Amino acid sequence: MIDSDDIRRPFGTWLLTQTGRGGFVGGLATSAAADRTFPRSGDVEAARKWLQAQRASGDDWEALEDAESAWLAS
Repeated sequence: MIDSDDIRRPFGTWLLTQTGRGGFVGGLATSAAADRTFPRSGDVEAARKWLQAQRASGDDWEALEDAESAWLAS
């Protein structure tokens, strides 16, 4: 039996599909899509490291938490 975690899209790939979404997640997705250094096939930890390198604000960190929850629910 295949676990759903085994077939889930990478977090970075999923986030880039959220550019039309409203709110913090959509804003984060738009920023990620515009930045060539964003880890497009990376996991949530890679996205955290990317945010650290960007010297992200509190809203960005909240957006990442929201995005991670939505990704896990997808």
